[in-house]
Amino acid sequence: MDAFFFIPVAIMLALVPGPNNFCALNNGIRRGVGAALLATFGRVTAFAIFLTISALGLGAMLLASETAFEAVKWVGAIYLFYLGWRAWRSREFHGLELADGAAGAMATGKGAPRSVGALAMQEFLLGITNPKAIMLFAAIFPQFIDQSRPAAHQFLVLGSIYLAAEFVSTAVYASGGTQIRRFIRTSRGVARLNKLTGGFFIGAGALLLAARQ
Repeated sequence: MDAFFFIPVAIMLALVPGPNNFCALNNGIRRGVGAALLATFGRVTAFAIFLTISALGLGAMLLASETAFEAVKWVGAIYLFYLGWRAWRSREFHGLELADGAAGAMATGKGAPRSVGALAMQEFLLGITNPKAIMLFAAIFPQFIDQSRPAAHQFLVLGSIYLAAEFVSTAVYASGGTQIRRFIRTSRGVARLNKLTGGFFIGAGALLLAARQ
C-alpha cells in the first residue's frame, strides 16, 4: 500500500456528486462554508462506521445480502423523498437576508436557522442510509491493501485519508454554494431554489431506488 497514491483517488471519489455533496452545497448556500464543514462531521461519522464494517470483513457479507441491501436502500430513499417534499413546500430561506418581505419574517424569528447539530445529523442520516457508500468501501479499499502487511493499520490510514477528503469535498461544494447565494435576493428566487433543492433530493431518492447490488 502506498497511501500517497491513494490521496488523489480519495479526493476524486469524495467529489463525486451525490446526496451528501448536494447537502454541503445547500448548507453552503444557506449557512456558509464554516457551518457546512462542521456539519460534515455527521457524514464522516457515518462513513467511519462503514469503513469499520469493511475492515472487519462484514461489508462483503452485507453486499451479498439482498434483503439488507434493499432495506437500507428503501430507508435512504424514503428519507430523501422526505427532504425533497419538505424543501419543495418551504417558502423560507434560512441564513440569508432577503431584499423583500421574506426578510421581515426571518427578523421576527420565523424560520430561525437550523443548528449545526441538526445539519450534522442530516449529513449522518444521508450517509448511513446510502448502501452505495458501503459498496464503495468494500470494492475500492481492498485494491489498495497490501496482503503481506497487517490490514487493520492500512484500513486506518486509508480511511483517515478518505474522511479528510470528504472535508475537502465539502469545502469545494459549500464554496460553490456561497457563490450561488449572491444571486438569490428575492422571495421568488428563494422559492425557485427550494423547488430545485426538493427536486434534487427526490431525484436522488429515485436513483437510489433504481440502484442494484
